Order: sequence, then C-alpha cells, then structure tokens
Amino acid sequence: MDTLIVAKALFGLYALAVVGGGLMAVFAKSLVRAVVGLIMTLFGVAGMYLLMNAPFVAFMQLLIYVGAVVILIFFAIMLTKAPAGGDEVKPTPARQWVLALMAALIPAMVLGSMVLGSPQVTTGQPVEVSIQLLGKGLLEEFVLAFELISVVLLVAMAGAVLLAWKRREEG
Repeated sequence: MDTLIVAKALFGLYALAVVGGGLMAVFAKSLVRAVVGLIMTLFGVAGMYLLMNAPFVAFMQLLIYVGAVVILIFFAIMLTKAPAGGDEVKPTPARQWVLALMAALIPAMVLGSMVLGSPQVTTGQPVEVSIQLLGKGLLEEFVLAFELISVVLLVAMAGAVLLAWKRREEG
C-alpha cells in the first residue's frame, strides 16, 4: 500500500513536469525559455518510463532527446538568431486562441473517434525483452535507422552553422 502511494505521488509529479514544461514551451516569449520547457517535459516523460519499470528506455529518453536533440535545437537557436523587426505577420490574440483550440481539438477528435470506434482486444501480457536482446536488435536489425538519425542531426547542425556563418559575413 505504501508503494502505491509513492507511485501515485511520483506520477503526479512527473505529470506536472510534463504538462508544466509543455505549457512553458508553448507560452514562453523567449525561444531559450521554450527549450527549457521542452527539457522539463522530456525529463517528466523519462520519469514516466521509470514508473513503468523501463529504466533503459528512460535513460535513452534522456540521452537521445535531452542530451542530443534538445542541445541541437538550442545550438541552432543560438547560432541562427532572427533579425529584429522582421516582416512576419502577427495574428490577433483571438485568432491565436482559435487556431490553438483547433490544433488541439481536431487531432483529439480524430484519435478519440478511432479509439472509441474500434476498440482493440487485449492479447495478453507483453513479453519481457532483456537489454541485451534490445541492444542486439538495435545494432543489427535496426542499425540503418540509428545511423540515419545521426546523419539527420549532423546535417541539421551543419546547416545551422552555415546559416550563422553567412549572417556573420553579411553583417
């Protein structure tokens, strides 16, 4: 019983981190603060994985997303600072809320109708896979996907550096 209370409290804490970080990422005026909100959300998701007794997936969440993707986004933001006073059109606050509500409700309605319209039958308990088998599968069967992800990250970082270099030459 005591473990259940601790698990519920941790779930609440991690859910708060996910929702709070997501709201911070969406409503932040600064891109750097939005990235901090994203980091907070990803830490909360890693905590959820820990609650599901998947420490390897939680560690990979932190290593890949927080340690690589978010840092790449952060460097891209820092290297390619947008010029002040651009020509972008700013929507009115009412229109922003309508668009945000549509962006939230349309996927929720589509996914909800799919889930409620065709419920899936449970097939039983999932098979527990050891970390050794998981690593072997990732480095043998899915090694191409792993390598392609690293190439995409490398190209994105190289593009950010190239854009920053061109802006430095122009300005």
